[in-house]
Amino acid sequence: MATVRSKDGTTIGYDQVGQGPALVLVDAAGGFRGFGPMGALAAELASSFTVVTYDRRGRGESTDTLPYAIEREVEDLGAVIAAVGGPAFVEGFSSGAVLALYAAGQGLPITKVAMLEPPLDLDGPPDTTLAAELTELVSAGRRGDAVLHFHTSIGVPEEITAGMRHAPFWPELEKLAHTLVYDTTITSTLTTAQVRGITVPTLVVNSEETDDRLRGWATHVAATLPNGEHRQLKGEWHGVSPEVLAPVLTEFFLSKSRRSPRS
Repeated sequence: MATVRSKDGTTIGYDQVGQGPALVLVDAAGGFRGFGPMGALAAELASSFTVVTYDRRGRGESTDTLPYAIEREVEDLGAVIAAVGGPAFVEGFSSGAVLALYAAGQGLPITKVAMLEPPLDLDGPPDTTLAAELTELVSAGRRGDAVLHFHTSIGVPEEITAGMRHAPFWPELEKLAHTLVYDTTITSTLTTAQVRGITVPTLVVNSEETDDRLRGWATHVAATLPNGEHRQLKGEWHGVSPEVLAPVLTEFFLSKSRRSPRS
């Protein structure tokens, strides 16, 4: 593991594997280098890219600095890109995809973005209710309840949440409960006008087995972006396996029709 210091002093832990142009993977809510799909995806992509995975602030081996602001997470991603000699491609999953898009809009040296099922509703007004509810639960010491409330509220199927408290990874999820507020803040921030102003080439992907809401959001975001494209891939609810996703990402990022960052 390597570390880099973000602008506000937060220490961000990261790993890199492979060789080639830099590609940074941004985790979803509750994900970090020790938990989630990014490790397996990095292994699939390592033959074509220098793939970077990192712990977003407040997770894994990264520290945290309060008060939270989305701009600080953008600075974290910028610090990671700089540490590996950017510019870089960036791929994000779920709320991590929205963070990646937000960062591209803020002018970070991101050449292309890929997004897997961004929970970004461009039709309705920003919803801050969930963030407030999670903050209240965490402040009351009910971190486990906050985790379950988050997953239920975002539509995770009951068959997934039913045994969650008894899963071996449950203690890690409880530790990260406060960061769920960060993710809900990120996903309620970008407006349609802001998305229309992001010109970075962007691929938006959804699983063919996901729900209608997530599928609709992916399609709408891709259509709203000036340089967006959409793909639907074989997968499961809110997920596409690394074996299926990696070849599509490789084709998109390395396409000769679009500018690539230096190797």
